[in-house]
This record gives sequence, C-alpha cells and structure tokens, in this order.
Amino acid sequence: MPKILAIIPALNEEKNIGLVIRNLKSADPGLDVLVIDDGSADRTAEAAGSQGAKVISLPFNLGIGGAVQTGFIYAVRHSYDVALQVDGDGQHRAEEIKKLIGPVVSGEADVSIGSRFLIKTAYRAPWPRRLGIYLISKIIRSVAGRTFTDPTSGFRAYNRKALRIVSAYYSVDYPEPDSIVTLVKNEMRVTEVSVEMDARMSGKSSITPLKSFYYMFKVSMAIILNAMMSRFWPE
Repeated sequence: MPKILAIIPALNEEKNIGLVIRNLKSADPGLDVLVIDDGSADRTAEAAGSQGAKVISLPFNLGIGGAVQTGFIYAVRHSYDVALQVDGDGQHRAEEIKKLIGPVVSGEADVSIGSRFLIKTAYRAPWPRRLGIYLISKIIRSVAGRTFTDPTSGFRAYNRKALRIVSAYYSVDYPEPDSIVTLVKNEMRVTEVSVEMDARMSGKSSITPLKSFYYMFKVSMAIILNAMMSRFWPE
C-alpha cells in the first residue's frame, strides 16, 4: 500500500479542525495527517494534536502557499508516496479521498485535482467567484494549452515526482492556479476528478469581495510570468 500523507493548512480553524481530522481518519484509518498551523491566534494546534495529527506550528503567518509548501517539504523528507492536500475548514469531503487519489495511485496521473465543475454537482458558488474561476481557467488555457474547470481547487493529490517540484517551487499567495502552470510546464500529468464539496463548516473565508479583485489581478500576473519562465527542474 502507498504511504499517504494528508496535509492540512490551517489558520484559526479551532472549531473545524477536529472534525476534519476525525473524518479523514474514519475514511482511511491508515492515513497520516499533518496539520500546518499557520500562525493561528486560537487553539488550532492543540485541537489538531488532540485528534492524533502531527502538527507543525509556524512562528508567524506565512500564507496558504508557505503553509502548504511546508507540508510538501515534510512529505518529501519523510518519503511519502502520495501527499493529499485538504482544507482545514471542512469543505473537502473525506469520503471523496479514494476517488481523488485513484489516478495518482494507479499511475495514470502525477497530480489529481478535485473539481466542483467538471460535471454538475450539488455545490453552488457565488457568481463573482464562478466568474473569476472561469477567467483564470481561460488564462491557464492560453499559456498551458490545457483546460481546467476548477483551477482554484485546493483539494489535490500529488505523487513523488510532483512533490519534488512543488516542494521546491510554490507561490506564496493563492498558489493553486499558478502551480498548475508550473506542473504542466514540467511535464507532469495533471488530471481533474469530479468531487462533491461543501461550504465551510464555520468561520469566514479569507477571500472577501474586495480581495477578489486583488486575487484576480495577482493570480493572472503570476500565471503569465510563470509561463514566460524556463522549465524548473529541482535537484
């Protein structure tokens, strides 16, 4: 059986993280769980540790990219075969894990992305977010020659080859769309799998309406600049 690590970046998710970990372990008792506490001001780290998860507490907030990359580095250094990226807010359903990692474990893909929009699901995104996802998808297609229906999804699985790349090169802010370009440019086989997702269990998203415009601008520029760079091959 492959050695699998679930990486959960978490910022002030004390109310959600315990249930997220319990659901993951219920879906796969053999799954190792690593929580990256990204400088939380609450008891996220304690709540995660009480559920048997490994915890890395960052001394200050690095942002989603830095937190996730910390998990990737841990996965590489501890020789995991597959790393599973899961949000700490409860949006990603544990019962969808087997479906998500299937193409990676079977060797059909290097990276698998859980998509809310590949086929119609029960998930309903606000129209501004749906529009942003559509525009980002078009930009990625223009530079990478591939269409991805849910490029902002943070529900992903990576094999060892892909982990070597993202552990060495990963954007700090809003990294999911930009990382697709990096992976495709480095000839990784990236696929999408239709999954069901939920709204966050409690708390608020860090992406406010005002931040959405900044998000679109920054992600678009990152994708375009990334596409202009030469391929990145980690040592």
